[in-house]
Amino acid sequence: MAAVPPLCDFGWKPVNATLPGVDGKDHDILAQAGENGLVVVFICNHCPYVVAVIDRIVQVAKDLAELGVGFVAISSNDVTSHPQDSFDNMKLFAEKHGFPFPYLYDEDQAVGRGWGAVCTPDFFGFNADMELQYRGRLDASRKKAGATGLRRDLYEAMKQIVETGKGPEEQIASMGCSIKWKDAS
Repeated sequence: MAAVPPLCDFGWKPVNATLPGVDGKDHDILAQAGENGLVVVFICNHCPYVVAVIDRIVQVAKDLAELGVGFVAISSNDVTSHPQDSFDNMKLFAEKHGFPFPYLYDEDQAVGRGWGAVCTPDFFGFNADMELQYRGRLDASRKKAGATGLRRDLYEAMKQIVETGKGPEEQIASMGCSIKWKDAS
C-alpha cells in the first residue's frame, strides 16, 4: 500500500545533520542549499515510484540549480530488510542516473525520523531562510512516469518560492513506498 506524507507545515525549520555521501565525502544537509533555497528528497533505489521518475527528479534538480536552489537526496531505508538499498547499491543508482546532487545515507534513520519522512519520494522544499514551503509531489506520476508535458508541481512550487519566499497554499502530497524502518527493539 502506498504511503502519503502530511500536508506542508509552513515555516518548519529543519534540523541539520552530516551524512555520508555516495561520493565518499560527508555532507551537511543544509549546506547543500543554494542562495534561493533547498530541496531535500527522501528516496531509495528499489521503490517503483522513485524508479519511475528518477530521471525527472534529476532534470528538476538541474533546472532548480539554474534558479539558485540546491538539491540533495537521502536514503533512510533499512538495508537489512531491503539490501537493494545498500550504500554500495546507492552508489550504483546515483552513477546510473547521473545524479548532479549529493545522495546521502541515513544509516541510523535519525534524519528520516526527525524530519517526519514518510515515503519515497518525499520532497521538502525550503525558501532562502530555510523555512519549509513545499511538501508535495514531483508531478502527477505514480508507479509509472506520467505523460510528457505534465505540470511540474515541484519545479513550479520552487520557482514561486524563489520569487516570493512563499510556497503555494494548495499542494498535492507525494505518494510512494513507505520508508522501511528498522525494528524499534
